[in-house]
Amino acid sequence: MSTMMLLAIVGGVIIAGLASYAGYLLLQLKKQQQLQQKHQKLAIDKRNANIFESVDTICLATIQGQCDLSEAAIRLYNIMDYVQGESRIDFDQAYPALSELFHVVKEMPRGDARQSMNKKDRMRDNLTRHKAEGRLEAAIIEEVKQLQQQVKPLNNQIQIKTVSH
Repeated sequence: MSTMMLLAIVGGVIIAGLASYAGYLLLQLKKQQQLQQKHQKLAIDKRNANIFESVDTICLATIQGQCDLSEAAIRLYNIMDYVQGESRIDFDQAYPALSELFHVVKEMPRGDARQSMNKKDRMRDNLTRHKAEGRLEAAIIEEVKQLQQQVKPLNNQIQIKTVSH
């Protein structure tokens, strides 16, 4: 056997070994990416479950009359904006009465900013808010009940554990 042939065989073996190792590394990378996607989905599901637990509480308080309709609309509209993935809801389309009330009251000052307003402006805001709440109350209560039913099956606490291969 000539030295050239021997070098070619050794070179072929080295190339085959490196190709096999590269294939192995690519397979490991694919597994790692799948694992990362699985962890990301679990994290999103857990976050959504926590959000839905809060939504359920706000809905219950609203149904029982323990939470103003305006406050419920603001809280529900804003918190549902944080839902991710397949559980995301187009709130404006799915809950038009809650959405309408939210858009009526969202710019109205609250807390200390409201207290610093002059009485005339505060009364004007109150009148606008009360008219909207009165007009939309029955529809909002129904929508809150629907929302509560919609998030109940989704509100499963997910335990995240490190998955290894």
